[in-house]
Amino acid sequence: MFTTAAPTKPALPRDLFSAIADLKRELNAVVLAHYYQDPDIQDVADYLGDSLGLSQQAAETNADVIVFAGVHFMAETAKILNPDKLVLLPDLNAGCSLADSCPPDEFARFKAKYPDHLVISYINCTADIKAMSDIICTSANAVKIVNQIPADQPIIFAPDRNLGRYVMEQTGREMVLWQGSCIVHETFSEKKMVQLKIQHPEAEVIAHPECEEAVLRHADYIGSTTALLKYCQKSDRRSFIVVTEPGIIHQMQKAAPEKQFIPAPSLNNCACNECPHMRLNTLEKLYLAMKHKTPEITLPESTRVAALRPIQKMLSMSV
Repeated sequence: MFTTAAPTKPALPRDLFSAIADLKRELNAVVLAHYYQDPDIQDVADYLGDSLGLSQQAAETNADVIVFAGVHFMAETAKILNPDKLVLLPDLNAGCSLADSCPPDEFARFKAKYPDHLVISYINCTADIKAMSDIICTSANAVKIVNQIPADQPIIFAPDRNLGRYVMEQTGREMVLWQGSCIVHETFSEKKMVQLKIQHPEAEVIAHPECEEAVLRHADYIGSTTALLKYCQKSDRRSFIVVTEPGIIHQMQKAAPEKQFIPAPSLNNCACNECPHMRLNTLEKLYLAMKHKTPEITLPESTRVAALRPIQKMLSMSV
């Protein structure tokens, strides 16, 4: 009788932090990480940021290898900006529910209904959607970018309906919204958050604009991930209810260790407010990606070139 041997796990160094530092030097690599990554990954990153900051860093880096500790669309953006560099993503399955909510074929048909509309797409979308867009934005610069568009120019905003609605409120502009959303930011419970406010009456509620309107109306401050981090450092308050992916709390605690940060509750008693895609990346996978130079992000050149123009437009409008 034959038995199949269990697959052997790859050998890992005892000190992953030191091994990753060695590989950075050997490969001339830079590790870019989003605030929603595991704390260990945040601690080894050369640059930590939100989508706008990471895009700016990807555009400016002199590294030969970009290791993107984030999700697939973020690594794609780095590749769009750096076609001659090796771009690695620790886990290719690290996708994005928001990006998945906007299939390219369906969006192309949607866009065709509004031929006179300018397309502004949130960076949380695939390279194919970026290629169909006129301008890319992030939660940090969406209001600023929309305010620069002539008042008589109609706009399609994709793919996040919650961010789109928030931008409409802030700018007074009517826009046609693609009805996409992020599973993490739609999982917060308004009822449980109100209960949490009662339990912590001294706490300020700080929220990401991807959250639903019912949740945002309870917020004392609304902003991008980086804006939330900066706000809690400057605020006189000593405690905060944080309504976004709780990975950012690691940096909040490092920046203001004397303050309290309370993750907002989800609809169910689960870890649903943690992005399951972001959390697929681990320190071990990051090391193995650098060690073996895979998984690599590749794109058809026609898609890359088409997607580059709206990203460059965003960067120029964000100065």
